[in-house]
Amino acid sequence: MINTSTDLYRAITEFASSTPSWLQSFADWGTDFGLGLFGVLFLLGIWRERRGTARALALALLAPAATIGAYATSEIVKTLVQQERPCRAVAGVIAIAECPAVGDWSFPSNHATIAAASAGALALAWRRTLPLVLPLAAVMAFSRVFVGVHYPHDVAAGYLLGVTAAPLLALALVPAATPLVDRFRPEPPPTITAVDVPTQRIRVDPASAVTQRMRVGDPSAPTQQLPRVR
Repeated sequence: MINTSTDLYRAITEFASSTPSWLQSFADWGTDFGLGLFGVLFLLGIWRERRGTARALALALLAPAATIGAYATSEIVKTLVQQERPCRAVAGVIAIAECPAVGDWSFPSNHATIAAASAGALALAWRRTLPLVLPLAAVMAFSRVFVGVHYPHDVAAGYLLGVTAAPLLALALVPAATPLVDRFRPEPPPTITAVDVPTQRIRVDPASAVTQRMRVGDPSAPTQQLPRVR
């Protein structure tokens, strides 16, 4: 499998070196831009659920925490495996990005883990984002091979780790987080509702009304004509 991944790595980096310079620059900084976009989506998800159910808001708040948890897991695996970066281990390869320092291990890819974990946690809390975030995370993961700093199996393992670990961690923590969210989030201001006041209809006799107007000298009151005396 390692040999197959190395051959695929060579093919991708050779193709990347022949692409226009603007595409190479975009691939180099595009991953970090994508991580920033996920941060914005986290905030939008929290804002969207601010008046929703306590569980929905808890899932939105747990999405960044679950992503951090997945990233920490990838760091532990890196320390245990200690695989050298392909930009140093594979001879004759021209990498677009600068090769990370010695001791910054390759397997699994942290960027792929964080991107996939963000996508998985966001899709769990905000399902309508799923068609956007999962492909975006996949493109971000591929870009790490494109710029030459990871093997294909590095980003594949990071993607699978992130998209699995983050939702599972969020689901594990949401039963404990939901009561806390329900307790500490600010209550909405009380709403004022109209109160129906029963009304009483007053029936007025027209004859008595005319009589009353005649008594007070109402000019609008009808006058009674007396018969002529001849």
